[in-house]
Amino acid sequence: MVRKVEICGVNTSKLPVLSAQEKNELLVKIKNGDKKARQKFINCNLKLVLSVIKKFNNQNENPDDLFQIGCIGLIKAIDNFDLSQNVQFSTYAVPMIIGEIRRYLRDNNPIRVSRSVKDLAYKTLMTREELIKKGINEPSITQIADVLKIDKEEIAASLDAIQSPISLQDSVSSSDSDSDNFFVIDQISDKKNTDENWSDSIAISEAMKKLSPREKEIIRKRFFDCKTQMEVADEIGISQAQVSRLEKNAINHIKSNYL
Repeated sequence: MVRKVEICGVNTSKLPVLSAQEKNELLVKIKNGDKKARQKFINCNLKLVLSVIKKFNNQNENPDDLFQIGCIGLIKAIDNFDLSQNVQFSTYAVPMIIGEIRRYLRDNNPIRVSRSVKDLAYKTLMTREELIKKGINEPSITQIADVLKIDKEEIAASLDAIQSPISLQDSVSSSDSDSDNFFVIDQISDKKNTDENWSDSIAISEAMKKLSPREKEIIRKRFFDCKTQMEVADEIGISQAQVSRLEKNAINHIKSNYL
């Protein structure tokens, strides 16, 4: 997701890196109101933002957008960092950047979900990360529920609520050929496409006579028996890509002759 060299117009391969002493000197200048030192410190910590947004690879968000939001978190960390505390800046900044990105994702989810449900979901994700750090390879919902003292059903529901929706037209095929592609909608059986509905729209009995035996079988199973392409493929012993091609050929033949 964020492997490109340039992001938001910034060439990440040329970003400078500061030594610990240089960081401390700049932070002192920043606290004294030096704007040039502040800008330099921001530029020298953009790699920190880049490393953080890699944690959100599975969010299907534009990396440029996440980078900009992460920079807001970085700036907030710089402005609020306390030099008197015996802690490295990166240790303080990373949670600030993560928090800013999570707030953005929470508030910009295309499905409106209550704040309490979102908060529980993100608390669950944080707990999962903490358990992994403690050596638990893949914490179960039950283990997370025990830590949070919350019913596992509530946790599962909150995680489902923050999942990004997908389009029925999204491709689920890895093929480079358009003719071999099949989509999410192809995996869903449609019980509305019954014999009666097809008869109302086209002269189905005449159309079926013009199809090959294999095409007839696929059309019958897909639109009369309401089966998915995967189910049809398993039953007749061919690949799903083949089912998809034959189905499209049959439908195109029907359309060209009867519509």
